[in-house]
Amino acid sequence: MLTFQQAIQASASYSKRHLLLGNGFSIACRPDIFRYEKLFEQADFSNLPESARQAFGALNTTDFERVIKALRDAAVLAALYALPADNIRQMITDADALKELLVQTIANSHPPFPSDINDSEYTACQQFLANFHNTYTLNYDLLLYWTHMHHEIRSEIQSDDGFRTSQTDIEDGTESDYVVWESSQSHEQNMWFLHGALHVFDSGTEIQKYTWSRTGVRLIEQIRDALSKDLFPLFVAEGSSEEKLERIRHSDYLAKAYRSFQEIQYCLFIYGHSLAANDEHYLRLIEHGKLSHIFVGLYGDPESDVNKAIVRRANAMSLARRSKRALRVDFFDSESAKVWG
Repeated sequence: MLTFQQAIQASASYSKRHLLLGNGFSIACRPDIFRYEKLFEQADFSNLPESARQAFGALNTTDFERVIKALRDAAVLAALYALPADNIRQMITDADALKELLVQTIANSHPPFPSDINDSEYTACQQFLANFHNTYTLNYDLLLYWTHMHHEIRSEIQSDDGFRTSQTDIEDGTESDYVVWESSQSHEQNMWFLHGALHVFDSGTEIQKYTWSRTGVRLIEQIRDALSKDLFPLFVAEGSSEEKLERIRHSDYLAKAYRSFQEIQYCLFIYGHSLAANDEHYLRLIEHGKLSHIFVGLYGDPESDVNKAIVRRANAMSLARRSKRALRVDFFDSESAKVWG
């Protein structure tokens, strides 16, 4: 297994490196908040049916997405076996309620201020991100966005998340509380939230990004206020990979992010992601895409069951490549990247 710096040196011949982030990116920064078990502990189940909470115990997990998937799968099978309609509806209702609770829990437990991440942590993360041309994240939280904003304030690294002043504001000479994303203006975009994010909302007519600079109100406060009004961010937390892909295809922003990832070439670093089946829609893009080389991060003992599963799935991507361009796979020690210092 390579160190992160050895992996960077090994990829020096490629004109572009890309980065895919999973939940390990956020856990490495604040493990007391972003681990599945911590989110479960902090979740307020008081307004949900008792069955929704009991589902976690029945499946012996604290992973919201796993429970959501199990409930949706169970509803399909229950219908096949002609079980009572009330039970089927309850499973679907519980799955939907858990998805909303996950959003609320992340927002409520999220660090309230960008300054809760200190300068040395931002600097380390900036140095890590500076190695990559495009950054794709499967996370919903604000840590990546905050880090990029820290960059822009210091003018050290330029990033583009594709959001701009709306054409209506330009024509009217006004300034809304938010900026908007338009596909026609995204050609320079190099930061993508593949499954949405807490600060990105679909109004029905446009994709809006909440900002501090236009309101003077902390982002997390704006998000919590929106949730209190039953406005939910663009957020893909469906249970299975197929359901996630269906959700993605019904959003201009998410579909464009999906196509952007599909088109990347040269090499990709994967950090903080377990290559789990519920993100198979992106793993298949790697298998059948244009990448030549992937570097996959492993955390902790390489012989752990989790890491063995990651190694098997990563190697399977290489074996599944049917195009003339081979896919090489290497592994690096995630801890050696020292992403947050």
